[in-house]
Amino acid sequence: MNIFRLSGDMSHVASIIVLLLRLRVAKNAQGISLRTHELFLLVFLTRYLDLFTTYYSLYNSMMKMVYIATTGYIVHMMRNVEPICSTYDKAQDSFLHLKFLVAPCAVLAFFTNLIGGFNLMELLDNFQMLWVFSIYLEAVAILPQLVVLQRYGEVENLTGNYIFLMGSYRALYILNWIWRSFTEPYYQHHYIVYLCGLLQTGLYADFFYYYYLSKKSGGKFSLPTAG
Repeated sequence: MNIFRLSGDMSHVASIIVLLLRLRVAKNAQGISLRTHELFLLVFLTRYLDLFTTYYSLYNSMMKMVYIATTGYIVHMMRNVEPICSTYDKAQDSFLHLKFLVAPCAVLAFFTNLIGGFNLMELLDNFQMLWVFSIYLEAVAILPQLVVLQRYGEVENLTGNYIFLMGSYRALYILNWIWRSFTEPYYQHHYIVYLCGLLQTGLYADFFYYYYLSKKSGGKFSLPTAG
């Protein structure tokens, strides 16, 4: 554990807390993408299949359970809890996530593991393909949310803070990987993770720019609208 890893995890947890606060206090889901959170839930469920089979540390197990439980609760609130679910705008959250994100990531994960030399039995035994799938999917899971923000144009303050913290989490993890590569003699490099982490952080670049401008000017946070 190093300061970058811990800061990244805390940023991730803080983003979830901010979003839950946003939903519970405002009691509406305007500007929030249900599809992004369904994707994140799928990411956590496919990545943390080892939760009850392999013990690493209490911290590791607790964080996995927190991510699954809180993301599942967010999805539940947006789907079933009034008045939050009634304010969710399906028309704005129309990105075809299954067709353009989940399916391509699944195909890419399958071929990645074939190229890596895993046979079918190995994939079934160690869930390697599902882990790789979760890495690919996490890199692009924020896309439906970014599309929703662009369609609305003006971003509510807590929503903006939530997205900022999510982007910061991945940026801090990149620093964590760099730190570990220099300080741990036997650190195992995962180049797919690196590339996906850079892609995921890059997707936030435009958001970060406008977030910075809004904080600097003290005005409302607005993004260029689509079309």
